[in-house]
Amino acid sequence: MTKPTIRPRRLRASESIRSLVRETVLSPTDFVFPLFVVPGENVKVEVPSLPGNYHLSPDMAAAEARAIQNLGIPAVLVFGLPQYKNERGSSAWDANSPVQQAIARIKDACPGLAIISDVCLCQYTSHGHCGHISNGRVDNDSSLESIALTALSHAAAGADMVAPSDMMDGRVAAIRRVLDADSYQDVGIMSYAAKYASAYYGPFRDAAQSAPQFGDRCSYQMDPANAREALREVALDIEEGADIVMVKPALAYLDIVRQVKDSFRQPVAAYNVSGEYAMIKAAAAKGWVDERRIVLETLTGIKRAGADIIITYHAPDAVRWLSR
Repeated sequence: MTKPTIRPRRLRASESIRSLVRETVLSPTDFVFPLFVVPGENVKVEVPSLPGNYHLSPDMAAAEARAIQNLGIPAVLVFGLPQYKNERGSSAWDANSPVQQAIARIKDACPGLAIISDVCLCQYTSHGHCGHISNGRVDNDSSLESIALTALSHAAAGADMVAPSDMMDGRVAAIRRVLDADSYQDVGIMSYAAKYASAYYGPFRDAAQSAPQFGDRCSYQMDPANAREALREVALDIEEGADIVMVKPALAYLDIVRQVKDSFRQPVAAYNVSGEYAMIKAAAAKGWVDERRIVLETLTGIKRAGADIIITYHAPDAVRWLSR
């Protein structure tokens, strides 16, 4: 029997050797952790469909952010549930709304932590859509002013970066104009550039109480079947002034992450979304998967695909596991 002379297994012989040749290495600085803020004081209530994640009042959000910073995670992404909803979603840019309050309190408690704010209208509108409704449809152009006002209110509260997730055409340019005109030229934009109309968002819509009250979001979020369209969306957002571009969701769209990474020079974020998280948590609770191994494998796969930044609900656990 002829014995092989080329033996790839030599580089897999021990953990020490494997670590020397490992191509993709996860770090706490890869992660952004989402926070859900709600009205009130001293509120911390677990989201049933997102175990380990909570509805937090602004004061508790600041405490949670401090714990996240102490883990070495460099940023949080702030979502909010308002005190009131209406047809226009005007609570989205109300300076007294929970997101604006939480941003200010987090900035005061954790001045070195990067605060990214989600900019959308769906949580704030009575109909649950991401823009204004006209003749039964989401009207793109009339929504831009409200989206830009929301971003401006977040910047005024202390956000380091705003993240428009609405998928209205032209919203990055509208936000950039308003921020620059009000001397917030140093506030960055992380655009949800390729956001798909995905079934993976279910637990998030429970957490954010943002499910549409009629129809769906397929007229503005992307068709899951399309890849070339994603590259066009990313190119447009970069042209309009996006500093970071995001692909959402992550796991079913790793090919999109790689294509975006290979096609553009901008930093690429990938959102490891609520459904992806919840499936792992449910399977782990049943004992069907090893949670630590599958989470770290999943996050490594997202980074290997090309993500510079991973937004994930797993972040605190992942950091603790990486330190072992």
